[in-house]
Amino acid sequence: MPKDEPLQRLITNQESEEDKVVNLSLRPTKIQEFVGQKDVIANLKVAIQAAKARSEPLEHLLFSGPPGLGKTSLAHIVTHEMGTKITATSGPAIERAGDLIGILTNL
Repeated sequence: MPKDEPLQRLITNQESEEDKVVNLSLRPTKIQEFVGQKDVIANLKVAIQAAKARSEPLEHLLFSGPPGLGKTSLAHIVTHEMGTKITATSGPAIERAGDLIGILTNL
C-alpha cells in the first residue's frame, strides 16, 4: 500500500475493498446481537415476523439520524434476517444524478 493511500481514502471518504470486508465482519448479523435502540429493535422484530408469516418481503424501511446510531448495521441485520441481499450507498457517494440512476437501474 503506498504511503499516501490511507490519507487519500480519508480525504475522499472512500473505503478500500479490505476496509469494506473488515467493516462488514464487525457488524452484528442477528437482531439479538444488536445493542441499543430497544424501541426500534422491538418494532423491527414485529415487522420481520409479520413479513415472514405472510411470506412477503419487508418493504420500504427508512432509517434516519446522525452518524453512529447503527442505521447501516440495522439495514444489514434486516437483510440477513429476511435472507435477502442489500445494496447500500450514502449521500456523499452520490455526486451526480447519474450516479443514483445507475444504482437504481442495477437493482
